[in-house]
Amino acid sequence: MSEASFALRDARPSDVSAIVSLIRALAEYERQPEDCHADAKLLEEHLFGEKRFAEVVLAEMGGKTVGFALFFHSYSTWLTRPGLYLEDLFVTPACRGLGIGEALLTHLARLAASRGCGRMEWSVLTWNESAIRFYRRLGAVPMDGWQVYRLAGDALARLGR
Repeated sequence: MSEASFALRDARPSDVSAIVSLIRALAEYERQPEDCHADAKLLEEHLFGEKRFAEVVLAEMGGKTVGFALFFHSYSTWLTRPGLYLEDLFVTPACRGLGIGEALLTHLARLAASRGCGRMEWSVLTWNESAIRFYRRLGAVPMDGWQVYRLAGDALARLGR
């Protein structure tokens, strides 16, 4: 197997611990490890249980999981079509620059097209200039004028009472 040889595949329940490890590595990379509370049991339930909330595509190289994309469907009322929201895209540092990230995004774009999605969207940290360059090179554009808001923790609990 050549150094740049990798394969993509849909995740299986037996992959949950590897996915959790990649999620934690992503949290480290994004300088927020203290905010990562990834739970293998919940992840397995949400990916493979009766009601599935998300899907994962894995990248493997030399028998080792080296990257992942976790995504789910959104909906655009303006397009009246589903969308594909990419929650996380991560490739281990040692395997960056081999085309794995682009292959994962290309795979998701094909999947979105086959499912009739009108768009793919994701968020990127403003300091992550290498990711921003990568996304722009692929034709993605920032959504000027839009600000992401989040309601979580105590604020979510208070509002949801």
